[in-house]
Amino acid sequence: MRNFTCLLLSAVTLIGFTGCSSAPAKVAPIAECTFPNSDKPAPLWVCDAPVEGMAVGAVGSAAKSDAGIGFMKQMATTDARVHLAQSMKVQVQNMIKQYVETTGAASKETVDRVNTSVTKQITDQSLTGTKVFRSITGPDGTMYVLVGLDEASTQKLTEAAVKTSMGNDQAAWQQFRAQKGQDELAAEIAKQKVDFDKQKH
Repeated sequence: MRNFTCLLLSAVTLIGFTGCSSAPAKVAPIAECTFPNSDKPAPLWVCDAPVEGMAVGAVGSAAKSDAGIGFMKQMATTDARVHLAQSMKVQVQNMIKQYVETTGAASKETVDRVNTSVTKQITDQSLTGTKVFRSITGPDGTMYVLVGLDEASTQKLTEAAVKTSMGNDQAAWQQFRAQKGQDELAAEIAKQKVDFDKQKH
């Protein structure tokens, strides 16, 4: 009986050691960015991460089509430009807000009026200087395209939108213009530095 007890204790101890010494199961790393409706890893720009050389940008997509890659890329680019126009509106609003905060140029009501006036000038058709920075086909055949503007093009577009707004809505801009000419004020606003990540929220 004693031998049996010793044998049983030895077996329990051995099982205990075996259980403790077994290596933990490896957990598959989770991708920082995946394609929509998929668990497949995607480049970070697909998830709106900034890209070097691009001041502001947007991702567009187009479903797989029998018309071919060229057609899909064109459709994805058009989609991206629509999203980019929205991003640019936010970017310019932030530039104007930042300009006001650093100069004390106007009241909140005036800022809101000016912002509304400027953003009316920004559409996907007005985005001159845009270019395709990246493109990729997803696991399901969807084409993804990143369209954006570099720093110089962003400033140029901002100046053009501000100047057009000044001409179309002089009353809204009266307080802003005070002692500054149209070109000077437009250039100052366009030079405001706005963090790419902040402008997306």
